[in-house]
Amino acid sequence: MMTQTAEKPAAARISVTAWRDLDDEARTLPGMALGTIDLPAATGETCDGLWRLGARRVALHEPVDLSADGPAAARRTVDVLCLVRELTARAVQVDWDLRLPADGGAEQWKLLSHLHPPRRIDGLPEADAALYAWRTHHYLCKFVWRQGPGFVQIRDRRWGELRRFTTDEPAYHAAIAALDAGTGHHEIPPPVLADLTGEHLVLRVGDLAWWLPYRVNRWLQEAMAI
Repeated sequence: MMTQTAEKPAAARISVTAWRDLDDEARTLPGMALGTIDLPAATGETCDGLWRLGARRVALHEPVDLSADGPAAARRTVDVLCLVRELTARAVQVDWDLRLPADGGAEQWKLLSHLHPPRRIDGLPEADAALYAWRTHHYLCKFVWRQGPGFVQIRDRRWGELRRFTTDEPAYHAAIAALDAGTGHHEIPPPVLADLTGEHLVLRVGDLAWWLPYRVNRWLQEAMAI
């Protein structure tokens, strides 16, 4: 059981609906619906459990709301984002909605464009154009990270060309571990956080900072877990 702390409140359960098939028609056939599932946490282990259960399409019951105010709302938003990220990494189709803050900037959606495209975007005047670009340019492994012996490498294609970052510094490895589920920005050394934010590797949600890329789980070329 998770206990509540001052730094990070205990994660509330997230409810989803899941199916064994991606296709709109096929998922209506007998035996395709897995029903409503209450997830204990938005972690890779939880998503692995959904995959083993047979889930290939998952619908969230709440939006990812980047316009919400307050520590509890920020924590909830990051938890739901973690779920979208980890499902995307496992090639599970995610039905979700995104709500952007009015002052977030027209390009903010690109920070999240490695995730499975949402059904809709609220709070963005050019939402239709953004959704079209997101859907037509999305592919698996667009923005990923991997950990080797003594180093971490990030590969980012959200802006078209490949941007690759490699670090062997322990301070960055520790920061990534803390940021993966979202942590208070003051918990990360300011120079490290500034570097990661400057490279668009971190998203700020209220007082939390969250690690954007997902860890390599399935190759684009074939369904091979690594």
